[in-house]
Amino acid sequence: MTQYQLHIPQLFKGIALFTPGGDLIYCIDSTKQNHWHLHLCAGLQEMLGLQEPPHFLVPAYTATIDRWFAPYTQELQVAAEVYPPVRRHQALLNGVFQTGDWQNWQIAPWPPELGDPIVLETYRDQFPQLWENHDLIVRLERTGFQPSLPTVPTRGYVLRLFVSGHNGTTERTLQSLHQLLEQSLGHPYTLKVIDIFKHPEQAESNHISATPTLVRVWPQPVRRIVGDLDNIERVLQVLGAVDL
Repeated sequence: MTQYQLHIPQLFKGIALFTPGGDLIYCIDSTKQNHWHLHLCAGLQEMLGLQEPPHFLVPAYTATIDRWFAPYTQELQVAAEVYPPVRRHQALLNGVFQTGDWQNWQIAPWPPELGDPIVLETYRDQFPQLWENHDLIVRLERTGFQPSLPTVPTRGYVLRLFVSGHNGTTERTLQSLHQLLEQSLGHPYTLKVIDIFKHPEQAESNHISATPTLVRVWPQPVRRIVGDLDNIERVLQVLGAVDL
């Protein structure tokens, strides 16, 4: 088992990201900056050789802990929250965050649209490494990161194309879209094609009402275009490759 422990400050915010297989990557930040979830996903991508950062693990496979002094009493306060899929790892979380036998981990509310087990399972074929246990416990350090400027995720696009079966229309849509992306995007992209007939649960969770629908999952905010993907200018606007 790979263990990477450093001194933990008394006051900090800690974020942990697990894989379905049980590997753990986490961070401890005394300055309580943002974007750590993005860094953890990028760290998993690099560690496991994934084709893109596994943003779909957030928030379902995460846990957070915050330690601060109450402004009036100056008593140490601790707030810890864990999502249901990783509640079994509370002892490990206590170990990496050095919180002893802390028992007050709160179970985070389960938003179906953000962590549907059926939807998460559809990523297994694309990210098999995440469902394997590599006995990894890795602490991600700030070195090399600029929290105000997320690294790997912002240099590429994560796209989903929802279609109705694989037919001639779908093939033409894919061909024209692929050509457009190759010629017009200045950054790498990942395009996942989802057949709503085979995966109706994904269509429902993504609020797909018609096909084809192209969804830009990353960079955020999420954007989508429904129907006419032959309108090159409109597609590029939705992707953010040109100004709206």
